[in-house]
Amino acid sequence: MNLPRIRYGRRLNYSDYLYNFFATLTGLTIFNWEFFKQAFVPPFEIREIKKHMDELGVKTFGIVSVTGFIIGLVLAMQSQPVMQRFGASDFLPGMVSLSVVRELGPVITALIFAGRVSSGIGAELGSMRVTEQIDAMEVSAINPFKYLVCTRIIATTMILPILTVYVIFIAIIGGYLAIIITEPMSFEYYKSSVIQSIEFGDFIPGVAKTFVFGYIVGLVGSYKGFTTEGGTEGVGRASTTSVVLSSLLILIFDMILVKISLWLWPTLG
Repeated sequence: MNLPRIRYGRRLNYSDYLYNFFATLTGLTIFNWEFFKQAFVPPFEIREIKKHMDELGVKTFGIVSVTGFIIGLVLAMQSQPVMQRFGASDFLPGMVSLSVVRELGPVITALIFAGRVSSGIGAELGSMRVTEQIDAMEVSAINPFKYLVCTRIIATTMILPILTVYVIFIAIIGGYLAIIITEPMSFEYYKSSVIQSIEFGDFIPGVAKTFVFGYIVGLVGSYKGFTTEGGTEGVGRASTTSVVLSSLLILIFDMILVKISLWLWPTLG
């Protein structure tokens, strides 16, 4: 697999930055194509996928729990005075739940996930590259791309939607706690308002696009780690650029997927 090399150095001119931009796009495209060529060919390394789902996903539950609770709490606290000013306090549960389900829950969870997981993948695979462990696997007739890359990408793609559903639930609970601090509202009324506000066309697009976000996190982290060069400095660079690039791509693809979801489900508009 021939991937274009990124130019590094203290003095890069504009042509170098332009070259690095297109080299990264080309490298990600080739890397993506290689994944689809190898991911669906036996052996499937199910045990490795489960291990990475535990390491990359289950151990992220703590930070996403706090994030989800704060999302719902802050959103409700910020919106409550505005809704009261217009006499629309009864619509506050629906507003909070729709905002979390449609956009805030999926995107913020993906960004938190990228910050923790993509950097970890980049650093781990980068360390294996500079210490020649990946080269040793190739000499031992082991396919390092399938064993190291495919398993991580599949794991991140599968675990992020689960984390997103969990964050949405926690955020809705946080919104309820923020509301009852300042005004009385029964949980049954809050729950019924949330259920009446959320429809199938609201929930499915928001969760479905997190499969794409999870794939981006795994792909970018694996690409940056797998192509690391330059010793320990390169490992740090791979970890940092993995977070930046995956977060940027998540926001770009979110914009595209929102437009697609509005086209498929016109009632969302």
